[in-house]
Amino acid sequence: MRVRWARGGEAVVESAAGEALVLRSTVAAPPGARVEGTLDGEPPATLRIKVHACRRQPEGDYRIEGRCLDLTRGLRERIERG
Repeated sequence: MRVRWARGGEAVVESAAGEALVLRSTVAAPPGARVEGTLDGEPPATLRIKVHACRRQPEGDYRIEGRCLDLTRGLRERIERG
């Protein structure tokens, strides 16, 4: 599942378990930051994440670990389905 960040860049959800997410992102986000993006697909949905960790990967992108804020049951199921 692809996320387009509100401030530019995009990410792909690598794993999801409950409210915890791991994403591979084209842009970094510092720990403690609250980032917002839009999930691709229908219907469009806003995804807000509080970042716990962000590490640069050898490929040049970033691995972001965080938890979802304001997550509804429907949105969680959609993310987990991929």
